[in-house]
Amino acid sequence: MKDEETLIQFPCDFPIKIIGTNSPVFVTEIIEMVIKHFPETTDEKISHKPSEKGNYAAITVVVYVMDKPSLDALYIDLTSHPDIKMVL
Repeated sequence: MKDEETLIQFPCDFPIKIIGTNSPVFVTEIIEMVIKHFPETTDEKISHKPSEKGNYAAITVVVYVMDKPSLDALYIDLTSHPDIKMVL
């Protein structure tokens, strides 16, 4: 498979789960980051909840992705955030 090939067929709705340290600004910062890359993402496409003990937050967002480079750019930004533990 070439570097530019992917199994994902674009454009598509693409769900992303982001898990990180639960802090007063974590969810806000992550949503702002998603909106920066995918400004058409509506509130209905974003959900979040704290872990059972409240130490972590899980954010699920469904973005409408036109191509691989735009999805890759979001992943690069997300994984650079210091409070993120995992991006799926």
